[in-house]
Order: sequence, then C-alpha cells, then structure tokens
Amino acid sequence: MADAPAGAIYDIGYQRYEGARLGRRHAIWALYIHSLRSVFGIGRSLSSKVGPMGLAVIAFIPAIVRLGISAIVPEEIAPEEIGLFRPEGYYVMIEIVLAIFCAVVAPELVGRDQRTQTLTLYFSRALRRQDYALAKFAALTTGMLAITAIPQIMMFTGNSLAANNFFDYLQDKWTDLPAILGSAILLSCLISSISLVIAAQMPRRAYSTVGIIAAFLLTSIIAASIFEVVDQNIGRFVLLFSPFEVLEGLTLWFFDVAPDPDSQLAVANLPGAVYAIDAVLVTLLMLALLFRRYEKISP
Repeated sequence: MADAPAGAIYDIGYQRYEGARLGRRHAIWALYIHSLRSVFGIGRSLSSKVGPMGLAVIAFIPAIVRLGISAIVPEEIAPEEIGLFRPEGYYVMIEIVLAIFCAVVAPELVGRDQRTQTLTLYFSRALRRQDYALAKFAALTTGMLAITAIPQIMMFTGNSLAANNFFDYLQDKWTDLPAILGSAILLSCLISSISLVIAAQMPRRAYSTVGIIAAFLLTSIIAASIFEVVDQNIGRFVLLFSPFEVLEGLTLWFFDVAPDPDSQLAVANLPGAVYAIDAVLVTLLMLALLFRRYEKISP
C-alpha cells in the first residue's frame, strides 16, 4: 500500500499588515465621499450621469433666468417684484424636480449594495450599520443642498452685484442668507430621509423610483383632498403629512413671508414654526426607520 503524500508548507511571501489602521471615522468619511460622487454619477458611466446631472441643471434654470433678468431689467423693476422669482418661492417652484432627483439617486445609493450583496464587505470592517445609513443620508443631503442652496446664493450674489449700491443691497437683504441656508438644509434633510427609507425597503431600482415619486405626489393629493372635506380645525393638521406643503410652510416661515391668501396654508393658518418642527420630527423618524432597516437586514 502506497504511502499517503506528505503535506508541504510554502512561504509565498504573505506578510502581516503593518501600516496605519485608520479606523471607523475614516471608513465613514470614505463611504460618504464615495456616495457623494455616486449622487451625481461621478466616476461612473455616462448613462449614470444623465439623470442626476440633467435634473441638477433643471433646478438651476430659474436662477439663471433670474440673473439674466437682473442684468437686463432696470433696478426700478427689480426681479423681486416678479412673484415667480422671489427667493421664498424658489424651492416650491422646483419641488417636483427635487423629488424626482431623489427618486433617481436614492435607489442607486442604497439599492445597488443590496442587489450586489456587498453589504457584508462593509459590515465586516469597522463600519457599523448606523454609520452606513448616516453616510448615505449625509451624501444625499449634501447633493440636495448643492441644487437648492447654491442657485439661491447665485441669485443673491448676482442681484447684489447688479444693484446700484452693493452695500445698500446687502444691508436690506442680508437676512435672506440665513433663510436660504436654513430652509435648504431642512428641506434637504426631509426629502432625503423619506427617499432613502423607501429605497432601502425596495432594492429593485424601478420599484423604489416609482415608490418615492408616488410617496411625494400621493401624500400631497390625499392631504389636499382631506383638507377640503373635513372640519378646518382638524383638517389643517392634515397638511403636515404632505411633504410639499411642509416644504412651502417652513420656507415661508424662514423668510418671514405670509402665504398666498387663497392657498391652503393660509386657510390652515398654522404657525410657520409648526412646519419646521414637523420637518425635523419626520426626518428623525425616517432616520430611525432607516437604522432599523439596516439592523434587521441580512448582508
């Protein structure tokens, strides 16, 4: 009977890693940067850039048009007198674009990792599940800020430079800057958190895209319909379930502007701070749901 072949050990040069271990904080930052690039399709194919980049351009169009008007129209007929171009109305004007932007981007941010089953690689490192969710949320929120705050800041800067007296314009309008940033941050957090929760529940891109768009449109339609048929004392709180109405309400509150007398916001007559508080609470609730989703999900 032949002897069994003896085993052999070969030294092929593997060595223990002796370099710096950057840890959890660096892992979160790296994931955030990678996700932020993915928001606009940077580093990916041309087809991945068309959707987010195209929608970002559309979001900038009103700002570009307004700057053009500022350069042509005399200061006596300022663009602020044209209701369409008032800063407090800018976000309402592009709210559909913002919803579609998130519907295109959010499924790519969180759905791809589930479809390709790469979550195991993320969670086998220093990265925690909550860290993953926060990095994705921060990336999408940053992308949203780029297409909300930047156009407004462009308009503010352009109008100040086009004014006859730069410093007088700043003295009269400087309060618009904190209103621009505050409303942009809050609405970006609100829309991003809602979109990510839906996208995380439905890894298939087509389903989550439709689900996100439907969530924004249907809630607005249903809330408006209920508002019209129920008692006003009860119905006015229904508007808090409509992201678009909340977006408009908190924006008007930041700019200290009263709603249109014929609008549902005027009829509801809720304090503007209620919409801002509602946006904060909904964002926190959505983040809690997102954390729970990744706690339960199997990599």
